[in-house]
Amino acid sequence: MQMLKEQLFDPMIPILLGAALFSAILGEYIEAIIISSIVVLNTIIGIVQERKAQSSLAALRDMSAPMAHVVRNGKEKLIPAKELVVGDIVNLHDGDMVPADMRLIETANLKIQEASLTGESVPVKKDANAILAQDCALGDRRNMAFSSSIVTYGRGQGVVTTIGMNTEMGAIAEMLEDQTQTETPLKRKLTRVGQLLTIIGIIICVLVFILGAIYQKPLVPQFLVAISLAISIIPEGLPATATIVMALGVKRMVKRNALIKKLPAVETLGSATVICSDKTGTLTLNKMTVTQIATDDFSHAIDVKSMQNSPGVQALAYAGALCNDASINGKHEIGDPTEIALIPFAQKLGLEQSKLKEEHPRLFEQPFDSDRKRMTTLHEIDNQYVAFTKGAADEILPLCSQIMINNNVRPITEHDQKQIMQLTKSMSADALRVLGFATKVVKNIPDAGTDLENNLTFIGVSGMIDPPREEVAESVQTCRDAGIRTIMITGDHKITALAIAKKLNIYQNGDLAISGNELDQMSDQQLDEAVKRATVFARVSPADKLLLPVFHQQINCALFKA
Repeated sequence: MQMLKEQLFDPMIPILLGAALFSAILGEYIEAIIISSIVVLNTIIGIVQERKAQSSLAALRDMSAPMAHVVRNGKEKLIPAKELVVGDIVNLHDGDMVPADMRLIETANLKIQEASLTGESVPVKKDANAILAQDCALGDRRNMAFSSSIVTYGRGQGVVTTIGMNTEMGAIAEMLEDQTQTETPLKRKLTRVGQLLTIIGIIICVLVFILGAIYQKPLVPQFLVAISLAISIIPEGLPATATIVMALGVKRMVKRNALIKKLPAVETLGSATVICSDKTGTLTLNKMTVTQIATDDFSHAIDVKSMQNSPGVQALAYAGALCNDASINGKHEIGDPTEIALIPFAQKLGLEQSKLKEEHPRLFEQPFDSDRKRMTTLHEIDNQYVAFTKGAADEILPLCSQIMINNNVRPITEHDQKQIMQLTKSMSADALRVLGFATKVVKNIPDAGTDLENNLTFIGVSGMIDPPREEVAESVQTCRDAGIRTIMITGDHKITALAIAKKLNIYQNGDLAISGNELDQMSDQQLDEAVKRATVFARVSPADKLLLPVFHQQINCALFKA
């Protein structure tokens, strides 16, 4: 009923219905039927499109309905998340979807992917003991787990603080529902046309009556003539034509995997002069990828696309594939995105991780630990017991006594260490997540509790990032050529956002990059001035993503979110 009301609320519809009524009064039954059919067709098309969009959205919601491992009466039970109540104790495991917002009370190497909420492509390391500032940004709340985010590593336990629409994700849904329905330029013009035609029709009726009175014509014939002239002015097919054209636009966009909920949104996209876009999953792949590596020569990193296979690169690929808890099974990726990124890198060199693990099974391991920031595994390769260590480069380097250069192993020098650290800092400045790799040969399989992380041989480093989609740079340039500004609004860190924005040519010299904290301190007037030069808004909240386009009222703005 609400959909029907929205469709009939258009100012042109009452005019058309009035025209149909008077056509019937005048005996023009065919014209009355045609006008009525146009109104019905226009209404049906609009309702069908909205129903389709709502059904698709409902199906997506049903697919993502999570379950919860709740502890009640001292026992863990698996229940639908919708049955949770505030105060429930929930256990989180690798691969779980967080069923509600919760305050963590226990964590063990817990990492949660919060890209859907904050835009940060790398999983966030959680710490139940963290004490944070009261005004801490949403993406920095390390002692909280948020509804709809995904556990990628470790385990945790938390107390449910909010459920349903009271969660951070629920707040986003509520903001979207509460958004004021603004009229599109085309709808405003159609409304003005309808109003103008109504006024003209009334004026004509009055003039005909006045002229008829002057010439003393019969009242009824003059009334019929006036009504006929008024009806002839109304373009009965205009609303239906506009609706059909927009419906065809929706159909074309569905083929490109874009779901349009409201028909007028199609026309709005066509008149946009500013595009405000999210980063993660929209401008980027939302998939960590190894883009740069350094082996043998640590004065600079080389691009993976142009790398040459060598013993050093091969050793790096072996270490990344074997010293790895993640796996890829067809399209299913299991594990930490940082570790998942190392598997396709090995594949580029012809190394299949599943085959490598089968040929060289794990014989011993020192699991990843948040304090050590590294992990070590042992494998038998070419009749030797070879250990691989992976982790933060600054944590691994002090454990290395040797370095491999051009397949030759020599003692590592202070110059080597400074050069490697300088390189990792440079890569980190480009928003790359840097991992260091080392190896060691041992005589026997060690006993449990043995520490293998000493006297290591440094192999190299890899740098990974959630890279831009290949087609986006061209799209951004096309928009720029058409006079359309592209603005990135993301919850990710400023350094990462700037790195991606520069690669896509969204950010140029002279542009501004504004963080969420800076945004909060601005007055409306300051923000109104800032948005004229800013092309990157980083570490912002979901509410800011809806607020910022409001400050582009002087232009038509489209908001894109994957």
